Amino acid sequence: MTVDAASAPPLRTSGLAAHVPLLSLALRELRGGLRGFYVFVACVALGVAVIAGVGALSDALRAGFEKQGEALLGGDVTLARPHRRIEPGERAWLNQRGRVSETATLRAMARRLDATEQVLVELKGIDAAYPLVGALTLRTTAAPIAKMPATPASAPPITVAAALADNGAAVDEILLERLQLKLGDRVTLGNRAVVIRAIVDTEPDKITDRLTFGPRVFVALATLDGTGLAEPGSLVRWRYALKLDENTDSQRLISFRDAAKAQFPDAGFTVADRRDPAPQVTKTLERLKQFLTLIGLTSLLVGGVGIANAVSTYIDRRRKVIATFKSLGASSRQIFLLHLVQILLISALGVAIGLALGMLLPAVLNATIGDALPIRAEIAVRPMTLLIATVYGLLVALLFTLWPLGRAEQVRAGVLFRDEVAPEYALPRPGIIVATIACGLAMLALALVTSESQKLAFYFCLGLAGVFAVFHGLGSLLSVAARRVKRPRRPELALAIASLGAPGGLTRSVVLSLGSGLSLLVAVALTDAAIIDELQSRLPKNSPNFFVLDIPRADIDGFTSIIRREQPAAHVNQAPMLRGRIVRLAGKPVEEMKIPPQAQWVLNGDRGLTYADEVPEGSKLVKGDWWAKDYDGEPLVSFEAELAKLLGIKIGDTVTINILGRNIEARIANLREVHWESLAINFVMVLSPNALKGAPHNLMATVALPKEVTIAKEAELARQIGKAYPAVTAIRVKDAINSFNSVFTKIMKAVRAAGSITLLAGGLVLAGALATAQRRRIKQAVIIKVLGGTRAKILTMHALEYGILALATALVALVVGSIAAYATLTQVMDVPFVFSLGAVAQAIGVSLILVMLLGAFGTWRVLTAPAVPYLRSE
Repeated sequence: MTVDAASAPPLRTSGLAAHVPLLSLALRELRGGLRGFYVFVACVALGVAVIAGVGALSDALRAGFEKQGEALLGGDVTLARPHRRIEPGERAWLNQRGRVSETATLRAMARRLDATEQVLVELKGIDAAYPLVGALTLRTTAAPIAKMPATPASAPPITVAAALADNGAAVDEILLERLQLKLGDRVTLGNRAVVIRAIVDTEPDKITDRLTFGPRVFVALATLDGTGLAEPGSLVRWRYALKLDENTDSQRLISFRDAAKAQFPDAGFTVADRRDPAPQVTKTLERLKQFLTLIGLTSLLVGGVGIANAVSTYIDRRRKVIATFKSLGASSRQIFLLHLVQILLISALGVAIGLALGMLLPAVLNATIGDALPIRAEIAVRPMTLLIATVYGLLVALLFTLWPLGRAEQVRAGVLFRDEVAPEYALPRPGIIVATIACGLAMLALALVTSESQKLAFYFCLGLAGVFAVFHGLGSLLSVAARRVKRPRRPELALAIASLGAPGGLTRSVVLSLGSGLSLLVAVALTDAAIIDELQSRLPKNSPNFFVLDIPRADIDGFTSIIRREQPAAHVNQAPMLRGRIVRLAGKPVEEMKIPPQAQWVLNGDRGLTYADEVPEGSKLVKGDWWAKDYDGEPLVSFEAELAKLLGIKIGDTVTINILGRNIEARIANLREVHWESLAINFVMVLSPNALKGAPHNLMATVALPKEVTIAKEAELARQIGKAYPAVTAIRVKDAINSFNSVFTKIMKAVRAAGSITLLAGGLVLAGALATAQRRRIKQAVIIKVLGGTRAKILTMHALEYGILALATALVALVVGSIAAYATLTQVMDVPFVFSLGAVAQAIGVSLILVMLLGAFGTWRVLTAPAVPYLRSE
C-alpha cells in the first residue's frame, strides 16, 4: 500500500469516487496492493467459504429432493402404518384416485438350508405394480467370492417379475458373501425356502424407506405371505404408494392429504408426498447444516484474531501518514472513516472469494462422489444462503476491525510519531465501543434466527465467547508474567521469555487463535471417547446377548424351554411389543404443537410400546403410582420422565396413540426414569394391560447368557431357535453395537474434520502473526549475530519460545475442552464423562506440531535474512 499519501498529487477520478472523497482516497490507497492483508482476506474467505459451502450443499440436496421427490418416494403420495394391512374399503378409496403399489418391510433372519449360518436381513415384499416411478434394477452377475464359483459374466438380464416368480428373491450382494452362497442357491426365510435369482443394483425408494440394519431381500407379496413372517401382530410396515394424474401440483397434493385425513381419521397412516419425500432426512440435513454453520462461524471468529492483527499492523505502518493527516487538519473521524472504507473493501474481497469457493462445493461433490450421495444434488443456491454468509463475514470483519481503528483515531499526532518507541494504549471513543458490541449482538441474533434450536445456538455462542475470554486472558497473563519474571542465566531461555513479554510479540495471537481451535478438538475427542466407552466398556454385567423379536404368544413356553435346554443358566425376560403413533398430547394434535428438536423423534412415525402390570426391569418410578395388577378402569400409561418434561405433559394429561388403526386415549398415571444403558426391555410408553385387550401382537425377549459361554455356543443357540421357530428374529446385541460403532466412528471423523477447519483458521492467524513480527525478529537476530550469537542459539531461543506457547495453550485448551465435553455429555447426552489420555496427547501433539512447524518456517526466514540492509536501516 501507499506509504506517503500526503505527498501524492491531486486525485482525479470519475463516477461514484468523484462524489465521495473518502471512497476516492480509499481506492487510491488500495492501488498499492494488499501487502499485509493476505491473512486478513484468507481468514474472511475461509469462514465465509465454510458457511456458504454448507448452505449451498444443503440447498442443492433440498433442490434434489424436490426435483427427484416423485422417484425417491415411488409416487406422488405414500401412506404407511405398522402391523395392519390395508382394508378393502381403504384400498378401493385409493384405487379411485390413481395407481397404487403395495409393499411390506420387516426384519427377518435369512438362513442357509443347512442352518449353519444366519444373517439379519431387511425383507421387502412388493407387488407387480412396484415401483410406480423409477426402476428396481437387477443383475445376474456377481463378483467372485472366496470358496464359491463366480457367476458367468455373460449371464442374460432378468426382469423383476422373472426374478421373483415362484418363490424367487433378489438380494443385496453382501448377503451372498455372508452366507457363502451364489446365484441359484436357496435360502430360508421364515417357513419358506426361496431361490436367489438376482442381485439388487438400485432401489428407487430406498432413502425414503425405514433405516435398514441388514442386507435387503426382495420377494413377491405372495411369497412373503407364505413365509409366515407377516402374520397379525408381527412388526411389519405396510406402505402404499399412489400415483395421481400427470397434472398434479402442490395444491392437489395438499388437497389429497386433507381428504385422506378426513376419510381415515383413525386409520393410523403416516402420509408423505413428493414435496418432501424423506422428512427425517431433510431434518437431519438441516441440523447438520446448522452445526457446520456454527463451525464456520467459529472459524470466522478465530480468524478474526488475524483480522485484528492485520488491521493493527496496517495502522502501525501508517503512523506517519496518519500523523501527517492530523497535522494538516484532518479530523479523527475522517481518518477513521477513510480506513474503515478500505477495510470494508478488503473484507468484501474476502467475502467474494469465500462465496465463490462455497458455491463450488456442490459441483465438486457431484463430480467426485456424486454416485455415493443418496441423491443427485441439483445446483441451486438460494439468495438467502449467500446473504447469511455475507452478513456473517462482514460482521466478523467489523467486530475485529472497529476496535484497532478506534484506538488509532484516539491517539494524538505527536504520540503517533513516537509510538514506535513509546507505545500508548488508548480506548476507542464510546461510539466505537457501542458499535463493536452491536456487531457481536447482531452475530448472536443471526445465529439464533437461522438455527432450529435457538437454545443450542445461544449456548454455543455463549461458550465461544467464554473461550475467547479465557484465552485472551491467558495471553495477557503470559505476557505480563514474562515481563515480570526473573531472567534465567541461560541466554537462550532469557531471550525467549523476553520475546513472550514483548509488546509486539506472538503471545496473544498464538494463545487466542490456537487455543479456541484446540479446545473444540479436545471437546470432540473427549465426547467421542466417552460415548464409545459407554457403548463398549460400560455395558451392564448382566447385559443380554440377544434381542429376540416376533415370538408368537402361543410359542413363548416352547421358546423358553429351548433356551433352558441349551443354556440352563440363561436369564430370559419377555414383554409384549406393538407399535403405535402418538397423535395427540393433552388433547392437542401433535402437528399443532411446537416440540423441542431433541424430543421430536418420539412423534415422527410409529414408536414401540408395551403393556405391563408392574414396573419394567431397568425403570424407576419417579412420580405417581403404578396401577394394580387387576386394574380394569380407563386406559393408563406410564411415560418416560425426561421426554414428558420436553413434551410439556404431566401426570393426569392424556396421550392418544393410534394402534392398529384405532385411537386409544390413555391418561398418564406415572412417570419413569429409564436406564436405557441396562439394555433391558424398555419403552417410552408402557400401558396398563386392559388398554390392549384383544390386540393382536407378538412378544419380544432378551436372553442373557453366563459370561463363560463362548461365541460358538451363542451361535449354536441362535441356530436352535431358528430351527424351531423360523419366523423369529434373533439379533445379537454385540453385533448391533458394533454396527452402531462403525457408523458413529464415521460421524465423529467427519465432526473432527469440520472442527479442524477452526484449527486451520488458527494456523492462518499464526502465520500472519509470524509475518507481522518478522521485521522485529530479524533485527533481533542481526543484533545477536553482531554480539557473537550463533544460528544454533537463535534457533534454540525461538524453539523455547514456541514450545512454551504451544504447551501453555494446549494445557489450557485441555481444561476448556474438557469442561465443554463434560457439559455436553452430562447435560445434553446424559452420558457419564470419561477422561481420555489419548485425547490429551492428541491436543498437545497437534498444538506442538502446528506451532513448531510454522515457527520453524519463520525462524528459517529469520536466519537466512541478510544482516547488512537491516544494519544500514538503523
